[in-house]
Amino acid sequence: MPCKRKRVCRARGGGTIGSGTQRGTGRELTTRRCFPFNALPPECQLHCFSFLSDVEKCRAALVCQGWSQLMRTSRLWQRADFARLGCVWGWEGALLPAARDHERWKERVKNYAYHLTSRGASLTALCASFDLGDEQTNWTQFLLSFLEGVSCRDLEELELNWTVTPLEPLPTPRHSSMAQVGMTKADQVINFQSLLERLNLVSPALRQVSLPFDWSEHSVHLLTAFQQLKCLELRNFWVFKGVCPSSMQQLTRGLPNLKRLTLQVLIPVRDLEVTYTLESASLEFLDVSQSRGLVFNLLALPQLKELKVRKTIRGIILNGQTQLAVQSRWPCLYSLLQEGVPNLQTLNHHQLLLGWRRELDGGLAEVLAQACYCVQHSDTWLL
Repeated sequence: MPCKRKRVCRARGGGTIGSGTQRGTGRELTTRRCFPFNALPPECQLHCFSFLSDVEKCRAALVCQGWSQLMRTSRLWQRADFARLGCVWGWEGALLPAARDHERWKERVKNYAYHLTSRGASLTALCASFDLGDEQTNWTQFLLSFLEGVSCRDLEELELNWTVTPLEPLPTPRHSSMAQVGMTKADQVINFQSLLERLNLVSPALRQVSLPFDWSEHSVHLLTAFQQLKCLELRNFWVFKGVCPSSMQQLTRGLPNLKRLTLQVLIPVRDLEVTYTLESASLEFLDVSQSRGLVFNLLALPQLKELKVRKTIRGIILNGQTQLAVQSRWPCLYSLLQEGVPNLQTLNHHQLLLGWRRELDGGLAEVLAQACYCVQHSDTWLL
């Protein structure tokens, strides 16, 4: 039986390579298949590194001296997220934080701030949660010093909860009077305003802000100084703190580029009859569904396309005559939308028909029954 000939192929250099052999050793093949990352221009390398998290960047800095030098570039450190250094403790099944855990967390916060400062971070986003009324730790001075140590000229996003510190241990049980609580809240507001004043100087280009708000005249004045704001979320500061109607009107009037506004306002019972005005030539999205007792008397929002609003029954029992006197002062939301929101397209996720201003369809009527406080759309004797 004749033997089968072994197939051979001729190499480029004139030699022959058997069919069962590979071209080159394993190390040579690996070298050929690997892309030479270090051969990229520094700009390309920095762009690739920009997709890493802060922890991954620190690990990459340990690879070699070249990467370590690149990791010191200020553009790679554009986000300061102090909130992620802590954790949110739930009410069900959560362990109470110990004092040593809080001290350990504070040390990590300080090290993180030093890390960003030493690299000359050029921030575009800042996220933090610190109780600015904490006199012992003095988080206000910590944030002011941090803003001095980094570049905030390009800061565009600010998410700040200045009323609570994560992992803060529960205080020793004691009976605090309302006067003492009010003094603590006043200290928080004063420190918050000091922080806003500094941000006005170092971060005039803020475009997106989310924070609790006290609605004082000075705080409104400081917030309207950010003329480039496009997205604004203001959460409730204190349930016993009322909102002056002129302050809300001044805020929306004073932000000419505002596109999206989310308000969480809890109107105290003593301000039951107070109504509010919203005027903005630029606003396109408004969400007040998390508010309680917020009733409008005028809406002048020509560019608004989407509105989220919800009626909240607070269980206030009034006699029929008093209730009618209060509700008769509240205009119907439908009439306000007809007159002041001509371009509205969506109300509480309900797509409006083209002729919604002329004729009230069944779907819109159901939405108004859940959103309007007027006598016509009231289905309960409670307020």
